Order: sequence, then structure tokens, then C-alpha cells
Amino acid sequence: MWHVLNGTVINVATVVVGSVIGLSVSAKLPERYRLIVLNSLGLITIMLGVDAAVLRLDDIVKQFAPLVGTGRTYGARVAMVMIGALLLGAIAGTALRLHERIEALGGWIHGRFSGQDGRMFAEGFLTASVIFCVGPLTLVGCLQNGAHGDPSFLYIKALLDGFCSIALASTFGWGVFASVLTVGIFQGGLALLAFAIAKPLDELSIALMTTVGGVVLLATGLMILEIKRLPVADLLPGIFLPPLIVWLVEWISPGVLLPLP
Repeated sequence: MWHVLNGTVINVATVVVGSVIGLSVSAKLPERYRLIVLNSLGLITIMLGVDAAVLRLDDIVKQFAPLVGTGRTYGARVAMVMIGALLLGAIAGTALRLHERIEALGGWIHGRFSGQDGRMFAEGFLTASVIFCVGPLTLVGCLQNGAHGDPSFLYIKALLDGFCSIALASTFGWGVFASVLTVGIFQGGLALLAFAIAKPLDELSIALMTTVGGVVLLATGLMILEIKRLPVADLLPGIFLPPLIVWLVEWISPGVLLPLP
């Protein structure tokens, strides 16, 4: 199971180390340092989004077009699957009010602890858990780690979370350190789930899930940089729709996306 959970283990370790460093800082980090950290996180997130969405889509075309034998039109077909998954996922997420519900959950937890000694701890735990776990990089990384044994996305995320936890722990304290429980349980569960469903899924579906996740990563980067505030959580269902769309297209017209047996 190490090849499935190694990314999560490293991620937990970096959050622990970052939290300890942040807790050891006697005063809060100056505002200018926290701003440069957040801006850097935003730029790196956008870069990862471009890599996952654009470059990965190009790799898909190069890999599958010769097998299907449709030439240049294959790129348009897989792009339509990606766009359809993103749009349908956004509609589903908006209908379910995922973004609003996540914000409401945060407000509820904050209210439960307001006026009590544990308020700062709870706020730090919630803030860190959301930043570390409720995001497309977590989903894409766990999918890659569980399905392919490739922890590269989670290693990058671990590095980002380590630096982020320094800034958070210096402000919120031990609640950030406690968020390692959320990281371990949530990411480990996702990686194991990806490992369980990877075999029934075809390689094209898994690759397209990554490309849709890349688009959501772009939206996350824009939000971090405060260029455009988007309801990113509403877009998350789209990451899981490519397998369904690929199956439906192949059921209607075999050989359109996948090579015939």
C-alpha cells in the first residue's frame, strides 16, 4: 500500500514540520511575507492548472488519436468531453450549492466555538483543513497516486502545504497542527478509493479527470490571487464526470473515443 499512500504520508509530514516551525515563531509573520507566500501559491497553482489541463490534453491526443485513427478530429472530441464534464459538473455543484454549504459549515463550526477558549483552535483547524483538503489539487493528486502510483502531484502539494502551514500556524496556533488528522484521513481515503476504482476505469477517463481538475486548478489560482473570486467548490463534481461521459459516448457510438477491441 506504500505506493498508494506515499504522497499522503509525505504531505502529513510536511504539514507537521511546517506547523512546528510556525508555532516556534514568537510573533506573527509580517504582512508582506504572508502576502508574498499567498501570491506565490496562486501563481504555482495556475501553472499546475495549465500543465494538467492544456499539456495533459495534448498528451491524450498524441496517445489515443493514432489508436482510434481519427486524426485531428480526435482532439476536438476529447475537448468536448472535458468541456461537457466541466459544464455539467458546474451545474450540478451549483444546484447542490456546494460552495454555500462549505461556507455555512465553516460558519457553524466557528459559531459553536465563539466566546469559548477553543475558538482560536477551532478556527485554525477549520481554516487549515479547508485549505489543505478542499481543493482540486487534493483530488487530482490522490487520483494520480491511487490509480497510477504517481505521487508527484501530492509531493508538490506537500511542499506548498508545508510553507502554507508555517504562515497559518504562526497565526492560528495548534489548530493548524491538528489538521494533519484531516489531511491523513481525507487524502488517504481518496487515494485508496482511487486505487479501488482504477481498474474498472479506462486510461482515457482517468486522464480526462486530470484535465478537468486542471481547469479547476486555474480557477483556484485566480481566486488565491484575488483576480476573480469563483465558487470553486461548485466546479468539483465535474472532475468525476468524464468516465460517465466516455462510457455514454462509447455506448452510443463505439470507437469514437476508445480503440475498438
